[in-house]
Amino acid sequence: MNERYNRQIMLPEIGEAGQQKLKEARVLIVGVGGLGSPISLYLTGAGVGTIGLVDDDVVSETNLQRQVLYSEPELGLPKALQAQKRLSALNREVKIDAYPTRLTPENAKEIISRYDIVVDGCDNFATRYLINDTCVELGKVYVYGAIRAFDGQVSVFNYKSGKTYRDFFPEEEMKEMPHPPKGVMGVTPGMVGCAEANEVIKIITGYGEVLDGKLWQIDLRTMSTYIIEL
Repeated sequence: MNERYNRQIMLPEIGEAGQQKLKEARVLIVGVGGLGSPISLYLTGAGVGTIGLVDDDVVSETNLQRQVLYSEPELGLPKALQAQKRLSALNREVKIDAYPTRLTPENAKEIISRYDIVVDGCDNFATRYLINDTCVELGKVYVYGAIRAFDGQVSVFNYKSGKTYRDFFPEEEMKEMPHPPKGVMGVTPGMVGCAEANEVIKIITGYGEVLDGKLWQIDLRTMSTYIIEL
């Protein structure tokens, strides 16, 4: 392995065998905004071999407060394509696939089937149910993350055919939930996205305890964290 990864290879939990697993892994990130920015940056830096990016949005000025993948000259340009350029510049050894489109019932199966793990960077229930149901059908792992204001949560679904998103969040109950406010501190998706990236690396390399059947939550106002077990 080259010098780039030596700081993580020297960790006994990773080693050269773990780095090789990262190189062979294929990860899809749905949504390349506040959560998708740190997820994609750290997975690219870690050397995940193939990363897919799904997003149909363009860069707007309000994004720049928290979506650290982008810069002012990219305003109005497609996020997936600009993210692809930025990540390829960070690590030319990683193959970056860009899908400048929305994940839909028509394309979800075709896109998700190409990857081992799907990571949640989206911001709506409908897309999460679509990710979950497609992952269950195809036997893929779903790393979930969500944020609002100063709060965030992370879990792992369909890990070794374990609990699914619908087990934690039944659709009937979520339909009655009010839409979360749009206000968010920029650091919130940074911390939650990093936690999601950590779960992905744990799943790939096999270290630690995966948040399978568990929901990790953090409140940045008090820095309190806790885990709910299903």
